Amino acid sequence: MKKFVVAALAALAPLWACSQLLIGQTAGFSGPVAAGVKETTSGAKLWIDKVNASGGVHGQRIELLSLDDKFEPPLAAANAKVLVEEKNVLAMFLNRGTPHTEALLPVLEANGVALVAPSTGAMLLHHPVRKTVFNVRSTYQREAEKAVSHLHTLGITRIAVVHADDSFGLDGLEGANKGFAKAGIEPVAVVKADRGKPDTPSIIPAITSKDAQAVLWIASGKGVAEGVKALRAAKSAAQVVTLSNNASGGFIQSLGKDAHGVIVTQVFPSVRSYAYVFVKEAAELAREKNLELSPQMLEGYVAAKVLVEGLRRAGPNPTRAKVVAALENIHKYDIGGLELNFGPDDHTGLDFADLSIIGADGKFKR
Repeated sequence: MKKFVVAALAALAPLWACSQLLIGQTAGFSGPVAAGVKETTSGAKLWIDKVNASGGVHGQRIELLSLDDKFEPPLAAANAKVLVEEKNVLAMFLNRGTPHTEALLPVLEANGVALVAPSTGAMLLHHPVRKTVFNVRSTYQREAEKAVSHLHTLGITRIAVVHADDSFGLDGLEGANKGFAKAGIEPVAVVKADRGKPDTPSIIPAITSKDAQAVLWIASGKGVAEGVKALRAAKSAAQVVTLSNNASGGFIQSLGKDAHGVIVTQVFPSVRSYAYVFVKEAAELAREKNLELSPQMLEGYVAAKVLVEGLRRAGPNPTRAKVVAALENIHKYDIGGLELNFGPDDHTGLDFADLSIIGADGKFKR
């Protein structure tokens, strides 16, 4: 009898080894945000690979199935439909972009699939609370408000705003307006820019003609980088501030010689803040893979920690509904120096915002 049990277990072993938790991702692996998307995904894989190497979650490996949506909302929606309805993923994870996330929502809600850590700070994902969306970063509105407040404390009052002509840009603009209202000042210019093809030759005169001391630029990395270069070519010394969607090494590279001095808001501590356990942990895992930790890698790393915790709490036989319920019941979860909380009336997770500046060495400084 004992021999039979041993033989049966041996036969089942390969099935256990192949058992997987399939997680879906659609993001712009090509197109204007490719550099940042690759960095956040690399950061997520630091933790996912470590968990898998240690036996996975309840003995099951996590498999991240990633599709490229080229940063186009219709393709993001189509990819989500494939991942959810054809590939039967357990949850969706770490997509990129505000209108892109909006495009996913009908698929998520129709199938009861959780979206963990959308890489966007859109207020529409926080209020009203969406049952299947679990954020791990603060909002763009908070970032933009903090940026205006910071500039005002420096004595800068002539501030222009350039924003993408989409839901992301309008969301950031609303936050900036809160900052202006608190400071008791008005923007000297508010300029809309096409999300895909900003008309830089018309944007720059709208800024320089108002003698702006600073520009809050709310757009994708490519659009901001082209704008900064054009601004400097026009001999403007205006301080440029942009949001955390551009907190990547790839963004710095795209700026080239014009990177020094650009301010980027951040939604996680500095990558050198080793007093935070999770930052030190992520940096060590990055070094093992010959990678240099960036702010966007750190965002991906924290996102993966939240995903894994949700899967762990969902138990050894997870379903989509169990994953949603498990995530919603994460309270006082210590990521390693920051506490994350979810609940039926709050899917924000973390509420951290700070500022960094790109130094002469091409690295983010606090």
